[in-house]
Amino acid sequence: MSGGLLVAGTTSDAGKSVVTAGICRWLVRQGVKVAPFKAQNMSLNSFVTRDGAEIGRAQAMQAQACRVEPTALMNPVLLKPGGERSSQVVLLGRPVGEMSARGYHGGRQERLLGTVLDSLAELRATHDAVICEGAGSPAEINLRRTDIVNMGIARGAGLPVLVVGDIDRGGVFASFFGTVALLAPEDQALVAGYLVNKFRGDVSLLEPGLDMLHGLTGRRTYGVLPFRHGLGIDEEDGLRVSLRGTVRESAVAPPVGEDVLRVAVCAVPLMSNFTDVDALAAEPGVVVRFVDRPEELADADLVIVPGTRGTVRALQWLRERGLADAIARRAAERRPVLGICGGFQLLGEHIEDDVESRAGHVDGLGLLPVRVRFAREKTLTRPVGTALGERVEGYEIHHGVARVAGGDPFLDGCRVGQTWGTHWHGSLESDGFRRAFLREVAAAAGRRFVPARDTSFAALREEQLDRLGDLIEHHADTDALWRLIESGAPRGLPFIPPGAPA
Repeated sequence: MSGGLLVAGTTSDAGKSVVTAGICRWLVRQGVKVAPFKAQNMSLNSFVTRDGAEIGRAQAMQAQACRVEPTALMNPVLLKPGGERSSQVVLLGRPVGEMSARGYHGGRQERLLGTVLDSLAELRATHDAVICEGAGSPAEINLRRTDIVNMGIARGAGLPVLVVGDIDRGGVFASFFGTVALLAPEDQALVAGYLVNKFRGDVSLLEPGLDMLHGLTGRRTYGVLPFRHGLGIDEEDGLRVSLRGTVRESAVAPPVGEDVLRVAVCAVPLMSNFTDVDALAAEPGVVVRFVDRPEELADADLVIVPGTRGTVRALQWLRERGLADAIARRAAERRPVLGICGGFQLLGEHIEDDVESRAGHVDGLGLLPVRVRFAREKTLTRPVGTALGERVEGYEIHHGVARVAGGDPFLDGCRVGQTWGTHWHGSLESDGFRRAFLREVAAAAGRRFVPARDTSFAALREEQLDRLGDLIEHHADTDALWRLIESGAPRGLPFIPPGAPA
């Protein structure tokens, strides 16, 4: 059996995803054949594997950190929220239905443990090590009985656990202690120690606290990772777009031309795959911001209506906020608008939806000659094509089937004037196409913006993953970390009362 590790966290957004990716990149640089794994992911940012399976984007990026092709085994359960209380359940890359949170945690989740453990075992059989990522906190005592992503998977597969804490939030020592103290004895026996994330300042000032934590819990700290601007991988939720942060916060080349290009992204409800704009923000001189008011579109050179898990709901939101009228005025003035996936669908004339919103017949914005009908079967593909004279790769994740009845062809959608629409996510990551598109936008906007000739989005991603690997290599005890992965949690770890409640 190969080695393994579960990276858990004291909270959501403690840094589990980036630490997992960093450990993966560090291991692969040592010649280790490694794979990532997250038993259950809740995210609207997803990706399509080459064989047409849908998984979380974070696991796709972690696979890139491992230099392996992502597969459905790396994220066997994906939950895609469709509202406050329900999610679409994607099992081994395929949607199997909608379910309420109560229904899922009331029995369905527990029944998936066998599938999750089988997927992990299959990965471990073909790799030297599998680095697993937890979700939220392992000490969510209300959910422990049905847990399949934190201590449930750790106990089921005998994985040692490393708990990550974000010290930038404060209270990291209490979080570490409390996390362990709320676990059952059998779970505590697998928690090997801690990893401090996002530390600012002199580590020597932290060391007395780490020594006291070791004395209190019998568990060591495996490293203190310093705070670094712009580090991250494709987020599960929120609006922290990793490469956009890098461009804004680090020293980058000035615009090649005389002007910058301003991009406004409508922050629609249930926004999905907002990572599509990372590639734009990676271009010197392109400023990307998320907006929710019509006046914020006034000075934008390009408005993007992104993907969403609720096309009809997003359409209603745009109308209620006055954004729909502002976008329509832009289109009439031949000012650039780009709709991606759900954003493309709502730019059309008509939507028939008895699947996602069950709203039936709904009028779209009428900016593109497109009629959309929602099918129960989800489209999951990795298309390749050409546009603006350049090769384009992308991926599609949607229930809506578009019938295009006019305009100029644009990928799988169309273009009318300066209004563009396509189902293809990720198309802007194709460097040649992105540059050609930005030249069109700049010309239409009257901006003296020139895209850089040497920006490689793939190279920027690799650089980001190497920085994460460097963080582990330089600031974690890698010898101790490898022993943990190879041999499991140390024996004889003490029990910290009170433990999990009955």
